[in-house]
Amino acid sequence: MRVLSEAFIPELPNYYRGKVRENYDLPDGRRIIIATDRLSAFDRILTCIPDKGHVLTQTARYWFEATNDICPNHVLAYPDPNVVIGTRLDILPVEIVVRGYLAGTTGTSLLTLYKQGGRKMYGLDLPDGLRDNEALPQPVITPTSKAFHGGHDEPLTRTQIIEEGLLTEAQWDTVSRYALSLFQRGQEMAAKQGLILVDTKYEFGTDKDGNIVLADEIHTPDSSRYWITDSYQQAFEGGDRPASFDKDFVRAWVAERCDPYKDDIPEIPDSLVEATAQVYRTAFEKITGRSFQPDTNGPTVLDRVRKNLQPYF
Repeated sequence: MRVLSEAFIPELPNYYRGKVRENYDLPDGRRIIIATDRLSAFDRILTCIPDKGHVLTQTARYWFEATNDICPNHVLAYPDPNVVIGTRLDILPVEIVVRGYLAGTTGTSLLTLYKQGGRKMYGLDLPDGLRDNEALPQPVITPTSKAFHGGHDEPLTRTQIIEEGLLTEAQWDTVSRYALSLFQRGQEMAAKQGLILVDTKYEFGTDKDGNIVLADEIHTPDSSRYWITDSYQQAFEGGDRPASFDKDFVRAWVAERCDPYKDDIPEIPDSLVEATAQVYRTAFEKITGRSFQPDTNGPTVLDRVRKNLQPYF
């Protein structure tokens, strides 16, 4: 299978390897961000999914270009389907999650906390009687602390964020305005594609002049939850989860066969990897309304990436 498992390019300076992305900081303040095809879960790399990095980079591109009238973003150029050249930012220590529905499975999701009896959370005051996956009266922001070094995200309120000096009041007001406007645009555009944008996370940073800039990715199937609109009403009335881009085949397969935090990972079948790749490709087409066309230039994906990045050597 044609995959990008590693993206180390020794001719580029200031290399930093993340779980999925590999980064290079250029002396002039630009950052090269290469999305590999690695699939991360359980605090480790499980396998590589063909076209995953391509899909995520180009889905984010679709949304960055569709929302650049709302707020500035870090993008400067796309020299390759897996690569974005961006402005290097100082990432703000608060992750902004916008939710339009009472949904989710993580410990910080509204649904999890609500089912545990929580009604006052994130500075919100939710009424009794809400049902699983019900639309909220209006989208809300549920900020969490950003765990930079393997720690766990923790729920925050606006008051905490300002009093603890994580953001200034002006910064909080700006990221809140940007996030809610981005989410509204996302929901409107998704609806035209027969999708519901349920919730999403945004990362913001500051540039050298202190301006707040949208970073990372936006409205991708990895950073956002989408439901298929036609599946929603019947699923909601039956107490079921609406249909979505279920790309967690590999995660579930591994969890059924071992303790993924302690044991060696069993060999993952090619058929499972390809099924996950197809979900990513389909997600791209459903979200953007465009046909997915893999770039098969070069003997390998890394050879293609290296060639396209030669002007930055």
